[in-house]
Amino acid sequence: MIRHETLNPPPHIYPVNEWKIIETAFYPRFLAQTETLFALGNGYLGMRGNYEEGRPCFQNGTFINGFHETWPIVYGEKAFGFARTGQTMLNVPDTKTIRLYVDDEPFFLPTASLQLYERVLDMQSGTLDFEVLWETPSGKQVLIESRRLVSLEQRHVAAISYQVTVLNGDVPLVISSEIREAPPNQAGMEDPRQARGFAHQVLIPVHHQSNEQRMVLGHRTATSGMTLGCGVDHRIETENPYAVDMSCDGKQGRVVFSVEARAGRPVQIFKFITYHSSRGGATPQELCERSERTLDRTLTAGFDHLLKQQRVFLEEFWRKADVQIEGDAEQAQRQAGEMQQALRWNLFQILQASARAEGTGIPAKGLTGQTYEGHYFWDTEIYLLPFLTYTEPRIARNLLRFRHSMLDRARERAREVNQKGALFPWRTINGEEASAYYAAGTAQYHINADIIYALRKYVEVTDDKALLFNEGAEMLVETARLWLDLGFFSDRQGGKFCIHSVTGPDEYTTVVNNNAFTNLMARENLWYAATTVGTMKDQHPEHYATLVHKTGLEEGEIADWQRAADAMFIPYEEELGIHPQDDNFLDSEIWDIKNTPRDKFPLLLYHHPLVIYRHQVIKQADVVLAMFLLGDEFSREQKKRNFDYYDPLTTGDSSLSACIQSIIAAEIGNSGEAVRYARYAVLMDLADIGGNVRDGCHIASMGGTWMVAVYGFAGMRDYGGRLSFDPRLPRMLCRLRFCLIFQGQDLEVEFTHQQARYRLREGQGLTLSHQGQRVELKPDEEIALPLAGESQLCAARKKERQ
Repeated sequence: MIRHETLNPPPHIYPVNEWKIIETAFYPRFLAQTETLFALGNGYLGMRGNYEEGRPCFQNGTFINGFHETWPIVYGEKAFGFARTGQTMLNVPDTKTIRLYVDDEPFFLPTASLQLYERVLDMQSGTLDFEVLWETPSGKQVLIESRRLVSLEQRHVAAISYQVTVLNGDVPLVISSEIREAPPNQAGMEDPRQARGFAHQVLIPVHHQSNEQRMVLGHRTATSGMTLGCGVDHRIETENPYAVDMSCDGKQGRVVFSVEARAGRPVQIFKFITYHSSRGGATPQELCERSERTLDRTLTAGFDHLLKQQRVFLEEFWRKADVQIEGDAEQAQRQAGEMQQALRWNLFQILQASARAEGTGIPAKGLTGQTYEGHYFWDTEIYLLPFLTYTEPRIARNLLRFRHSMLDRARERAREVNQKGALFPWRTINGEEASAYYAAGTAQYHINADIIYALRKYVEVTDDKALLFNEGAEMLVETARLWLDLGFFSDRQGGKFCIHSVTGPDEYTTVVNNNAFTNLMARENLWYAATTVGTMKDQHPEHYATLVHKTGLEEGEIADWQRAADAMFIPYEEELGIHPQDDNFLDSEIWDIKNTPRDKFPLLLYHHPLVIYRHQVIKQADVVLAMFLLGDEFSREQKKRNFDYYDPLTTGDSSLSACIQSIIAAEIGNSGEAVRYARYAVLMDLADIGGNVRDGCHIASMGGTWMVAVYGFAGMRDYGGRLSFDPRLPRMLCRLRFCLIFQGQDLEVEFTHQQARYRLREGQGLTLSHQGQRVELKPDEEIALPLAGESQLCAARKKERQ
């Protein structure tokens, strides 16, 4: 499955399987990549796909979402309002390690004589399985079988089953199960995307306790004051004689099983693992006590119970979230098989990054690596919440409430940059702005509108008025205040409302006036604030009174927001018939992308920012993204002209572009580009297209792959909370099927080239639009409709516009 051009293994080593990622030989050149591909997590706890033996290793990583150290940002030249404190997600003590010695010979993959090797990430059981047959130098045949899981049901639990069987003789063996001191952060000084390295010890041992086969350690971070408790306990099952020894000193520990192994008699060790963390409200001792209780419970229930829970959890997830695709010819079937495997793996990784992300956000790399310091960006709202809103609304709600929990700090941040209202941080863990480069960080004010856009979509899809009136309305007031204060009514633009000195999604064009994406999204933010708060005032006075008390809202503010939104300046170039990315974008020289050497991408690693800023060159979709998010603001002709202009300027240096380019290409009828970009998006990590999957998954791009299927090929649109479908299935696919949870109802959708099929699996009744035709679904009713040809579609679209 892995197909990176510089690391191309024989295809049988990574065969295509729709439900599994399989490795059939030890392939050290892919060691770093597979640590990411075989990672496990649940949104709270994440473990990279390292071997249990701890070696070989690129980065031995175990991460707790939101568990971080802070550090002062040092500037050569500081200015007022610059971010002051950096935050870095920490690598916590490693509990995965289990070392094996047979007749005093260590098992070490790079030098071992292997008769059998298979490693499998099973997306239906939620486990990482490893089976290897090792022939020792003395001729002993040793079968090693392990199974690892990070529980999706139990937030603080992971477990490993490790079984060793000597097949052809009696021999002493030793299994050493360890807790190892937290490995240092992997710092990449030449790549600004990499995490910070620390010269000092950041995780301080405070407490430890051990007895029998249990070890529990307590730590505190040096500066942020966060606390951690982690522990392991064991159960051994074997008919062989054995002895147990244990040592634990607070930094690390080991439980050593010395076994007199008999031929054909397995030795099975169950290792139960737990982590508990706190922002400082609980002492390490208290977290160790929690760890003890968790270990008591999981040890009593056993490993099989965890496996059963995991499978049940995933059965329900796939029932709601699976996207099924099929190819219709031999070549198409092979490509569709690859796409199906990659698509499911992408969705599985989103689940692993979000399922138990409670009271936190979703880091840009999930919990598979430390790149971007484990920070939360706009990725969550724009690229992940669409999938979660339609498949796991509980998680979407938690993430929006987490954003609301940052509101007080967002208010403080607005004061720091001399604005009213609230300004959410561009990148953060604890709510403070952590972006030290303001031009491509703080200046991305669109983060406010992105959050409100996600809030609006969530409310329209779920009808969750409680969230809207409580947390949502407060965010609406403060973000609207920010936009009104940030912009101004320009005499030079005929009294239009303009927003200057901001950065849009394209980080290769910074601190500009009237970025089209920002102005369009700000307008939506202001309109939604005015409409929602006005409705609360008229129809829900008790909620309105609470809102006034929380925010000091004055009635006249609502009209001000409406006036600014109605007068928003939206750049448009009459001669070219396109929307300029900003006031001056079209005046710059066009970057010669075709003649830029391939080894000089991404541009940010090889060119000074000022060089990039002087050119028309795009890191990630900007106007094109606005055409997707706010598609009802553009005509089909405008979308085509904008796409045709901006697409050749887009480098692909960001993983966030391909999915959006695919969706718009599909909408304007450019099926070739739609498929090409779809493959880039879906295979971003499994094919290591960016060459950096070793550093962790591109979680936002994975959310984009769901959007490619649903918004791109299925042609779904959901403007104003109304569902419509205009499918654009590419020739390589003969079938596309997925499910949506819409306003509490469970809708199943399936398309072929000939027809569409809609079935309301659960619900009271649902109305949607199919290629301009109104469709009313009754409970458990299935409706099959033919697909209209292009001429019929044009007529239907014309009628819809009228």
